[in-house]
Amino acid sequence: MARRPDGLVRAFGMSGLQLVSGLSAIEKSFGIKLGHVSGGEVGRKVEEYGQFDKSIRVEAASMSELYEVFYCLENSIRKLISDVMFDADGAGWWDGDRVDAKRIREPAAARRKKEVDSGITPRSDRLIEYTTFGELSQLITDNWELFDPIFSSKSAVSNISNQLNLLRGPIAHCNPTDDIEHERLNLAVRSWFRIMS
Repeated sequence: MARRPDGLVRAFGMSGLQLVSGLSAIEKSFGIKLGHVSGGEVGRKVEEYGQFDKSIRVEAASMSELYEVFYCLENSIRKLISDVMFDADGAGWWDGDRVDAKRIREPAAARRKKEVDSGITPRSDRLIEYTTFGELSQLITDNWELFDPIFSSKSAVSNISNQLNLLRGPIAHCNPTDDIEHERLNLAVRSWFRIMS
């Protein structure tokens, strides 16, 4: 018995809906856009401010990817340090001897206090979230015996961290950089992961 054409069309339509539903679930789960649905995209907040020159908005969009890369890098380094220190010294590692009070712990506490005193919502209860990129590098090199199995060279950690810190400046302070600096940042981030054992 032959299938009716409307049944085939219905089956085709249902397969399409199942496919779209599955792709949407993947997008939601992984925080990505697969582009399987056109239109309906919500505008970016910056578009609400017509007072900003178009050239500045275009520049900001270009720089946003660099910010995203650095955001991921810096927070992955914080997580690595927290995990390694926790494994070595337990939950109280931040208050122990491995974190220099004058150079790291007190400045981080002062940054948090400034946020609290300003009346803005503190970004975290964990003081490592208030460390600078340079202080993160210092935590690694000060505790090299813990990080030696992870990185191939203490000097390489210092050198690449210094380069990343220099490249971070324009990104963090909302200044544009050219394509060479974009590539230099990407190379430095790749170098960081390459020195990890």
